[in-house]
Amino acid sequence: MTPRAAEHEPIARVLPLLPVPHLDRDFDYLVAAEQSDDAQPGVRVRVRFHGRLVDGFVLERRTDTDHAGKLGWLERVVSAEPVLTAEIRRLVDAVAARYAGTRADVLRLAVPARHAKVEREPAPAALPLVVAPVDPVDPAGWRIYSRGAQFLSALAEARAARAVWQALPGELWADRFAEAAAETVRAGRTVLGIVPDQRDVELLWRAVTSRIDERSVVALSAGLGPAARYRRWLAALRGSARVVIGTRSAVFAPVTDLGLVMVWDDGDDSMAEPRAPYPHAREVAMLRAHQVRCAALIGGYARTAEAHALVCSGWAHDVVAVRPVVRARTPRVVALDDRGYEDERDPAARSARLPSVAMRAARSALQAGAPVLVQVPRRGYVPSLACGRCRAIARCRYCTGPLSLPDRADDPSRPAPQPRGPGMVGGRAAVCRWCGRTEAALRCSRCGSEAVRAVVVGARRTAEELGRAFPGTPVITSAGDRIVPHIAGHPALAVATPGAEPRACGGYGAALLLDSWALLGRQDLRAAEDTLRRWMTASALVRPRGDGGVVVVVAESSIPTVQALIRWDPVGHADAELAARTEVGLPPSVHIAAVDGPADAVTALLAETQLPGGADLLGPVDLPPGVRRPAGTPPDVAVVRMLVRVPRDQGLALAASLRRAVGVLSARQTHSLVRVQIDPLHVG
Repeated sequence: MTPRAAEHEPIARVLPLLPVPHLDRDFDYLVAAEQSDDAQPGVRVRVRFHGRLVDGFVLERRTDTDHAGKLGWLERVVSAEPVLTAEIRRLVDAVAARYAGTRADVLRLAVPARHAKVEREPAPAALPLVVAPVDPVDPAGWRIYSRGAQFLSALAEARAARAVWQALPGELWADRFAEAAAETVRAGRTVLGIVPDQRDVELLWRAVTSRIDERSVVALSAGLGPAARYRRWLAALRGSARVVIGTRSAVFAPVTDLGLVMVWDDGDDSMAEPRAPYPHAREVAMLRAHQVRCAALIGGYARTAEAHALVCSGWAHDVVAVRPVVRARTPRVVALDDRGYEDERDPAARSARLPSVAMRAARSALQAGAPVLVQVPRRGYVPSLACGRCRAIARCRYCTGPLSLPDRADDPSRPAPQPRGPGMVGGRAAVCRWCGRTEAALRCSRCGSEAVRAVVVGARRTAEELGRAFPGTPVITSAGDRIVPHIAGHPALAVATPGAEPRACGGYGAALLLDSWALLGRQDLRAAEDTLRRWMTASALVRPRGDGGVVVVVAESSIPTVQALIRWDPVGHADAELAARTEVGLPPSVHIAAVDGPADAVTALLAETQLPGGADLLGPVDLPPGVRRPAGTPPDVAVVRMLVRVPRDQGLALAASLRRAVGVLSARQTHSLVRVQIDPLHVG
């Protein structure tokens, strides 16, 4: 029996969630009369496409169609809940255009999977638009920053103020974010807070709920189960949540009347989505703030070049403390070259890989009753090699890639090493991490020394060495899946990897930053920026210099990144980084598209792409180490990377051209062999 079409607007324009880029467009379907009430814009539906049922979203209802043929019928309305709001739809379109992706891929990131049981639960009554904070907002915390009080006043007046904020050491950043959220909610607007990980979600949630009614605050994160996450997401959609806090995917939360979007620590790698089209939470947040004309706040102890570019362009204001306040709040930072190991007479210092200055700082803090933080780059043992005299990273003679010692435990089939000889360290042969060649003879390319040794020792080994150097002192390890959130303010040694540093009650008396070359020696565009961010995050947990706080970084003091830490000048470091990238044409001064795939597929894609007039082609080169291969690429096929660089004003044109070209390859069924990333997080 043929269904009867709806009397009013009988045609639904639907976006099917299809995996192929060339079908990223709208299709019209007839709506039956019994479906008309539920088939409203934004609801989930099932439609028949090429003989099979696929999911989709209704975008609009229409009275006519531009399709010349016969229309199919809407198969089923999955739910009458309009989960795709008009605001989120505009944001999805903008993100797909910015990152040369498909709307279907962005929607999978923006709208969580449906949980029918949760959807049938009675919705809680919506709270009034204005929820009074528990306590009045005290602006004293923001007054120590230039333009801080003005920014808070702008939020109270519901103005679209944008700021990049540099938090001081010892600053409870979550309290400042909570105060900004409270002012926004009191003005009748909603707030969205984006943080890197679950620890930060919990920290910000506690700070916000101490000022705002807990019923109006929801936290979204990947650790929640499907039911709990969907329940909280629906609370935001239905208007019962006035503040939404979460990790990167929460930037798409469907809050209404958005007044402020906040991003903490935008330089963290977890802010970049690892799934197509690989958007960055900071960029999505700024797109959303621009679309809805709301306030925006980017905060951190350090500063990325992208955030500084927002300040330089005039899009955001600079919120920093004056230098006398910075000097009073920061710990004393000491940088020293680790060549002092050779002259060290203390056996315990030699075993712990700490120069005497670092040992004295640690002992003084422990004797004063304060804990000591020791930051190491990784939790394992030995990943790379360097000269024991000048500390230059040992590199391959063929491709200049970093040399490392393979872990025999990771490869049981690897034959046992031969006795020591040229190119052998600790009984193992040095292997290039890029080209895989074995180095026949190890000699430093800078000073000619043969004293090449392992320089990066992970958290476990460091904890063992410190236990021998400080007998009787508790040693706490926080790394990997064993993260310690807090420690007491008693004498103890906390060995942690970057991002896993425990907070100490009353702050640390000292912090020791080890194996700096493991961070600074990376072949990566963001190596210096990321190193400073990790150092400052750890140093911010140390007491001010007036209370005896000291930070010892084992690195050459003449390095600009080390100097930025000593002066505590993340803004100056970001300004120099942005200027250097502008000079050589690297993001964020330009837009770059990374095209990965087999050489013939990359060539075919670029042949179909109508590149803007100012485009430069760089490459092709072998896929950089550590970058995953495009999905669907056979393991025996070589993968290359081609970079396409355009001026900033041609970024959208480049993305649009690549989207069309990917669609052409998709229609030829070769789309799975090519991956396109706009402004990838790591270019090395």
